[in-house]
Amino acid sequence: MSLRATARIVAAPDGSLPVLESDGPLALRRTRAPGPYTRVTVVGAMSAPLGGDRLLLEAEVRDGARLLVDSAAATVALPGVDSAPATYDLRLTVGEGAELRWLPEQLVSAEGSELRMRTTVELAEGARLVLREEQILGRHGERPGTLATRLTVRRAGRPLLDQELGYGPGAPGGWDGPAVLGGHRATGQLLVVDPAFLAEGGERGEPVESRLLGEHAVLVPLAGPAALVTAVAPDALALRRALDEGLELLAPK
Repeated sequence: MSLRATARIVAAPDGSLPVLESDGPLALRRTRAPGPYTRVTVVGAMSAPLGGDRLLLEAEVRDGARLLVDSAAATVALPGVDSAPATYDLRLTVGEGAELRWLPEQLVSAEGSELRMRTTVELAEGARLVLREEQILGRHGERPGTLATRLTVRRAGRPLLDQELGYGPGAPGGWDGPAVLGGHRATGQLLVVDPAFLAEGGERGEPVESRLLGEHAVLVPLAGPAALVTAVAPDALALRRALDEGLELLAPK
């Protein structure tokens, strides 16, 4: 039987969490944080998402607050009794002078699963964002499930990034070809939005320049105070190394 679950996080500038609501498989725990961040770890309370599940996780970072969200383990999309696709929506809001670091573990698309994942981010003009997405297409020795993802980011009400990706047997043809994954089974991206990219002079005031990171990753500037690292890799470890390199360049701790 499929389930519906909604979990919510609200972070305040004094380091408190006025709202920390878990639901179903989305168990939220406040954990010890590095540096100035309030930290919340998502702990999987049960297997999810399964076919037909409807999951929603909302996070609001109020003006001046600093929030780090990670997860205790990878999220594994699995087939279920319900033949309908599962959905997993993330709705993130970051206020003026606030910062969100969204750094979960990988999403694994298991054979036979079908998941539609949508991430929507609303940023104030002076907000900062570090967002990592990693998809592993199939567990060891198995084919991937069907995975469709969409990431939409708006800054000060204006579009900053809107992209949609599809993988697996239900995706349009060519997703595994040389122009897309080239046979790799791990893919991901790192998005960093920081008003400091627009500053003149200073250590982080220089414009972000395009560059290769290893053999299968690239860092590119976006039209705004933002940069995107996109990578493919043979496995999860190699993918994380590439994205960590980009993280150290763009948003060191």
